[in-house]
Amino acid sequence: MTAFTVALVLVVAAAGLLRWRRPAWYWLAFGVTLAALRVLVRYRSVMDACGLTVPPARWRLSLARATNRPIPEPRPPRIRRLRPTRTGLVLRLKLRPGQDVFDIAAASDRLRHSFSMFGVTSREVRSGVVEVRMTGYDVLKRVQMPAETATRAMQVPVALREDGSVHYRDYRAIPHALTLGATESGKSVYQRNLVAGLAPLDVALVGIDCKQGVELFPLARRFSALADSPDSAAELLDALVARMADVYRLIRTQQRITVDVPDAEIAADVWDLPDELRPTPVVVLVDEVAELALYATKQEEKRRDRIITALVRLAQLGRAAGIYLEICGQRFGSELGKGITMLRAQLTGRTAHRLNDETSANMAFGDIAPDAVLAAIQIPAELRGLAIAGDASGGWHRIRAPHTSLRQAVNLCNRYADRTPDLPELAPFRPTTGTATELVPSAKASPATA
Repeated sequence: MTAFTVALVLVVAAAGLLRWRRPAWYWLAFGVTLAALRVLVRYRSVMDACGLTVPPARWRLSLARATNRPIPEPRPPRIRRLRPTRTGLVLRLKLRPGQDVFDIAAASDRLRHSFSMFGVTSREVRSGVVEVRMTGYDVLKRVQMPAETATRAMQVPVALREDGSVHYRDYRAIPHALTLGATESGKSVYQRNLVAGLAPLDVALVGIDCKQGVELFPLARRFSALADSPDSAAELLDALVARMADVYRLIRTQQRITVDVPDAEIAADVWDLPDELRPTPVVVLVDEVAELALYATKQEEKRRDRIITALVRLAQLGRAAGIYLEICGQRFGSELGKGITMLRAQLTGRTAHRLNDETSANMAFGDIAPDAVLAAIQIPAELRGLAIAGDASGGWHRIRAPHTSLRQAVNLCNRYADRTPDLPELAPFRPTTGTATELVPSAKASPATA
């Protein structure tokens, strides 16, 4: 008996230590079993208390009265599957007639409290079937990406969502995106994760960093073109617009619009072209968009209009040509001048880290998800990397990118430097990759060797 007591005390102490220091290990060792039992035992009473049950069918009531049997209890949604995950539980429910997915979403906080879980979210899988994801601990406190993630062309895992699922940056689905964040909000780390995810792919990276290149130029070996000033940025964007026109001419010559060609084989963008003819996709990262929109003289105003016009053209027409935009900034508002709201309208993906003002949050989410505006401005300063991600569909999630140091990102870019494509039209902007003093090219640098 004494040995059993000592073993029990050791197990409880180990569980408490794991829950404090390693919540993910605690969940896999103890939490998932306890949570599954809790859900199954409490399920009917919790659903009844949360108003997620429906009265029994009339024929069942009539049968009970005719046979003098007890009145049937209200029926909750039927559990179709209970699946444990590395961060929580996934409960798939079949709704009863008269129930709606919004009923489950409205009761998320009550379900979280009743099942003693950290968070509960829901989504509709198909008509009448709802997937409820429950997290057993704060997955965003110490982000640990899963060892295996879904792989697909132009899709990059960049962060973890609050429900434990992976947040992907899918350029085929959402070609252009806007990322905002104040100083020390984690925006740079998010950008490093994006570059680190794109580095192994067959894609050309183009960077515009008007802070004299301090953010992007250390990653220069994986970039096909880089600009470190508004003047060089204007020339680089003009070269991208010219490349876009050339790609469209190529698509036009390869459309194969004849009676004998099936509809599915008619080329309408670069992904419809044969592999041997498909141009390399280009991802353009703009580190601080406000620096491109500011001006003090008439000459700078002309340059500013030239830059914004090129960005708008790329945002409107670049997707079919395989050119994708990642616009980043600390501040994004209509006071940046004409064309900014037009540019914002083309940026489908929106990500906002901690912001200093409500105006930037409104520019990010005001037109697609007004309830995400309040969530964006309430991010605490001590939670660097926490962000709100949404898209034009109106849905949004809390996400947090894993911490990636600049050294880790540099090492990864150096490892995949051989994948850097050499694009002739962008050759004048190819960064040098020599010593640290040679790292930052001039505005009109000559083509450099990799």
